[in-house]
Amino acid sequence: MASENIHAGHRQRLLESYCSAGLSGLSHVETLELLLTFAIPRRDVNELAHRLLDRFGSFHNVLETPIDALQQVEGMTRRAAVLLQLIPEVWGMYDVSRNELHMVCDSTEAWSRALLPRFRGAREECAWLLCLDAKYKYLDCKQLSVGSVNSLSMSVRRVVETAMAVNASVVVLAHNHTSGVALPSREDVETTRRLDAALKLVDVYLADHLIVANEDFVSLRESGYLRG
Repeated sequence: MASENIHAGHRQRLLESYCSAGLSGLSHVETLELLLTFAIPRRDVNELAHRLLDRFGSFHNVLETPIDALQQVEGMTRRAAVLLQLIPEVWGMYDVSRNELHMVCDSTEAWSRALLPRFRGAREECAWLLCLDAKYKYLDCKQLSVGSVNSLSMSVRRVVETAMAVNASVVVLAHNHTSGVALPSREDVETTRRLDAALKLVDVYLADHLIVANEDFVSLRESGYLRG
């Protein structure tokens, strides 16, 4: 009983610290502890928070670790693993929701702001198409595929149909490299040129193709692979 009271008091102190000073008042291990208390309500999670940081090396690595790998840590529950996995993905969704309405996307920087949050927490290669009107105002952003961007899962026909479905005049393609390296491959360049040619036939301008890796990206237009 005394042990339970100590743990309860520690949890309450963590909660009050966050409520009064935000995350600036908590260390990485304390932040993990606070998160874990919502998924593991009746057990001391201090040692578990330390084990997670020791196993995966950093706070951001913990949040980016797949659920099955998190569950291999002693004391970790599936509910707690799902909660930690949700953090970067919810953050990305928040950024998208906050920025997309009435947004004008007329530069590489603006395209990256609209597209990069959609890749937060992504564990597989995926592709997104940002659709804009003739004045570069935001219309929609659609996920095209999960898996290799060069595979049949993201056909030229699908890109064209996606753009036409929202009456887009301008589109920006983006896909991620899970290797962590944003440099375009030969297949990336060939796919971009094939899509550019197909979109021109329906009067849609492919403004750019961004290769994303973590929070970094490379623009194929700025790199000279996309002209006209």
